Amino acid sequence: MTIWLWVRRWAHQQFNQLNGRNLLMTLVIYVGLSWILLELAGEQDLTHSASRFIYYLVVTASTVGYGDFSPQTIAGQWVVSLFVIPGGLGLFAIGIGRLATVFISYWKSSLLGKRRINVENHILVLGWNHQRTLHLIKMLQHEERTRRHIVLCVRPEMENPLPGEIDFVRVVSFTDTASMDRAGIGSASCIIIDNEEDDVTLAAALYCASRNPQAHLLAYFHDETLSDLLKSHCPNAECIPSVAVEMLAKAAVDPGSSGLHHELLSTHHGMTQYAVRFPANGVSTPISQLFTLFKAEHDATLIGIDRGDGIELNPALDLEVTPGTNIFYIADERIDQFNWPD
Repeated sequence: MTIWLWVRRWAHQQFNQLNGRNLLMTLVIYVGLSWILLELAGEQDLTHSASRFIYYLVVTASTVGYGDFSPQTIAGQWVVSLFVIPGGLGLFAIGIGRLATVFISYWKSSLLGKRRINVENHILVLGWNHQRTLHLIKMLQHEERTRRHIVLCVRPEMENPLPGEIDFVRVVSFTDTASMDRAGIGSASCIIIDNEEDDVTLAAALYCASRNPQAHLLAYFHDETLSDLLKSHCPNAECIPSVAVEMLAKAAVDPGSSGLHHELLSTHHGMTQYAVRFPANGVSTPISQLFTLFKAEHDATLIGIDRGDGIELNPALDLEVTPGTNIFYIADERIDQFNWPD
């Protein structure tokens, strides 16, 4: 009884420590002992060919049992019954279990945001505001239409809210270098920062600007004074202030304004505001010519331009649009190809 307890304790300890290396060594020992025992039992028909021997072990261990090869001697049958089948079944089950564990761990790490994201030229969203963030991602998906990957980077303990649709990374801090590298901060083409706390947004924006100064940086602030502070340090950053109060006041004075603003911002239906850059190699063109071109060829309305000195809404018809000017227009869908004047 003492020997049996010792054997059980030893076996339990070995199986608990059965890592990949030990499993491989156990498999090699099993294959070697199986060949030796079958050879001693006179089963040369199973052991004379390496491919036939391995085929027989796999078929036996996996319980498929085609029956095309089997032991012919009494000793060989005992070897197969007492060693080859039990040992093969155990190793086969352990191997399948380990493979399943690896795949589940890989899938779970992706779902929990613990895996490094291998993407480039992507949109990186920093922050989690529940339904507002989900609505933002849905709008980005509609706009991008698979042109750029969307990566959501959050701090709270949560799972990917849209598995299979977006990439997901969970970080300890938006200023932690190792964590942010997993989100591909250095290769992102656009970084959107939206957090419940403005101080976290400001710190994240300053960090992102230092790590990836070429990215289009957008930051949403509740307090407009922090927008000015960020602009003073990062002139290229685009700060999005809260306009809820302004929309309330405008709707109170001009009824229906809130619906108009929502229509201009929504990408799912109706007319929406878009932007396009006038070609850098183009020639200066008056607003009147571009206004007619937009309306006649694309059923779009030119509403403003930005020549580098700020947005000019409802520009005069004789105003010249210079190369590189950002043009804002309203259309049912984004226009991918314009026939610019020569």
